[in-house]
Amino acid sequence: MSTDAYFEELTGALRAADVPGEQIDRTVAELRGHLVETGTAPEEEFGPAARFAARLGGLAPAPGEPDGAAEHWTWTADLFNDRRMLAVHGDQGWEVESLDAIGRFVCRRVPGAALAWEYRREVITDRRRAQVLEELEPEGWEPCGEWLTYGYFKRPKAATTGPEGGLEALPARPRGWLFLSRRGKAVLAVWTLAVLACLGVALAGLGLPGYTIALFGFGYAIAMTYTAKKEAEKGRVHADRAAAGGHGA
Repeated sequence: MSTDAYFEELTGALRAADVPGEQIDRTVAELRGHLVETGTAPEEEFGPAARFAARLGGLAPAPGEPDGAAEHWTWTADLFNDRRMLAVHGDQGWEVESLDAIGRFVCRRVPGAALAWEYRREVITDRRRAQVLEELEPEGWEPCGEWLTYGYFKRPKAATTGPEGGLEALPARPRGWLFLSRRGKAVLAVWTLAVLACLGVALAGLGLPGYTIALFGFGYAIAMTYTAKKEAEKGRVHADRAAAGGHGA
């Protein structure tokens, strides 16, 4: 079967499963891009079109659309631990739909027809936003939320791994919702002590000075500054390597 015939069959099967047209177009474009990179035939890479569509189609309702079968779960992690936990939960079929007002990941999963997801985090500023989107969108990444100076992106693993990106058996939804790293716990402890100290001053009748708010956010500010510094250093290293490679060519 030719590549065009394969994707025509896949498209027809997804339409029959009531998958939104925009999502079909995006999925087909991502899969075609994957084939260009691998140089393999679609049936060899993904299996028969009808069977592959059955694995993709059940998950295809666009984010935000009502679905009685979907599981919903909201959780959060500190900036030292969020990418690791996104990878863990993405492998369990949890798709991040958005970040809420306090930075929690709002997720959904459809039992019996879930895809594995992969995520990445980038520093997003007004100057970098257009550049980041331009670099990531051709690779199939789409924005799924922002928090402070960070943007989060997702894409289904099926776009890069083929049929292995689908999931048949799903683990139970995690009982917890807060996932802190050791450093995150240390920052939280410092934060808590600072708040208690300020409250002690207030209860002693000495008044609650204006720097209470600054102390309250001190721990989180340390985490943000440290993480942003590390990512900036990492970006400079990649840039230096790329420049060195260009000079050596």
